[in-house]
Amino acid sequence: MQNCAMYIHPHTIENKIGEKLCFIRLIKEDGVDKLEVENWVQPGAGPLMHVHWKQDESLTVITGKIGTQIPGEEPKYYGPGETITFYRGTWHRFWNAGNEVLNCKGWIKPADNIEYYLTEIYKAIDAGKNHRPEQTAAAFLMTRYKSEFDVGGIPGFVKKVIIPLQYFIDKISGAHKRFKDAPQPVK
Repeated sequence: MQNCAMYIHPHTIENKIGEKLCFIRLIKEDGVDKLEVENWVQPGAGPLMHVHWKQDESLTVITGKIGTQIPGEEPKYYGPGETITFYRGTWHRFWNAGNEVLNCKGWIKPADNIEYYLTEIYKAIDAGKNHRPEQTAAAFLMTRYKSEFDVGGIPGFVKKVIIPLQYFIDKISGAHKRFKDAPQPVK
């Protein structure tokens, strides 16, 4: 799958809550697309608990201190030169656990739709309020790419009723037209 090929690399995204991510390049490794990345995370910032159902993700700390957590486990911390790998299907989160900007280099494999998904999520975060993504984009992305990604911390009722209802209303109202070029989800 070459959904990341729709971007010119390097491709950098940034959101207002302190995350900056550069998709450096897309390479083939063992016949699979591997996306090399670099991120910069402000102190205390980092993504919510989430899962990649189809991708492995690895980060090596360049500067700073990264905190990581897998549900049911104690948080772990890594410093410069240390690597953490989150395998597909593993719920996880990470954050800047230090007082300086956290900088990591890493990769995501297979790339599939991760670049599109994160690019649009960052846009939705910037368009939203109270550190929540804008609703139409969030409902579209969470519904369309649910076979690839999921986000924790959202109540079951919201995931099972509110988000599908929002998705349906937005679809019939034409609000999804802005996503007409969205790549097909990986099944």
